[in-house]
Amino acid sequence: MARPPLNPAPASVPARARRGYFECRYGQLHVHHAMPPGGGFEESTPLLCLHECPGSGRAFARFLTLAGRDRSVYAPDLPGFGESDPPGAPVAAGEYAAALGDFIESMRLRRLDLLAVRNGAQLALALALARPAQISRVVIAPAPARVAGERPSGAEAPAGQRAPSRGLADYPPRERLTALTAKVLVLRPPDEPADTAVRLREALPAARVQEIGVPGRELPEGAPEPLFEAVRDFLRG
Repeated sequence: MARPPLNPAPASVPARARRGYFECRYGQLHVHHAMPPGGGFEESTPLLCLHECPGSGRAFARFLTLAGRDRSVYAPDLPGFGESDPPGAPVAAGEYAAALGDFIESMRLRRLDLLAVRNGAQLALALALARPAQISRVVIAPAPARVAGERPSGAEAPAGQRAPSRGLADYPPRERLTALTAKVLVLRPPDEPADTAVRLREALPAARVQEIGVPGRELPEGAPEPLFEAVRDFLRG
């Protein structure tokens, strides 16, 4: 006797956020994640969320329950942050991207979208450049204070966390960004300096810039609902 098809849960039902550990080249990668309550049988493209540095994937905990209604959503602690094992030495964005690539391969994700906060955008762009056939959309919410070609400041990491590498505070060189094939959405909060969007447009001329009515300092942890509403249609394509 054939089993009846499984129906996805209503879109209003929040997804349950969970945590787990996955192997990468630097040891164990701690990942916050959520999936559709109905089991994800008709889900949209998976979404990988990248936190700012210093920080952790925990900042996306409430956002996961919203975005996870119709797709699998992952928010890893980057190596050396949160509860993930650290690299043996400071590494650049390319090495962080490779570690996330280990996770992507272990999950067998054929396609995925990216959502990055502030200087996590550098890592998102590095991933999109390294995996053009897999990554179709990138959301930057909001943009970091420093954009292409600028020298990063030496940010201090919280106690017990490795300071961010110099590479995580800056974009890839502009000549590399010309090879970017993913569609890019940049959310612009009202407290963003006026010249940030101008300089970002110079680095990413094809990016779509969209206003969001909450301060950038509240994203993603303090304003998950407005963030979800702002990115939902873009991620649906």
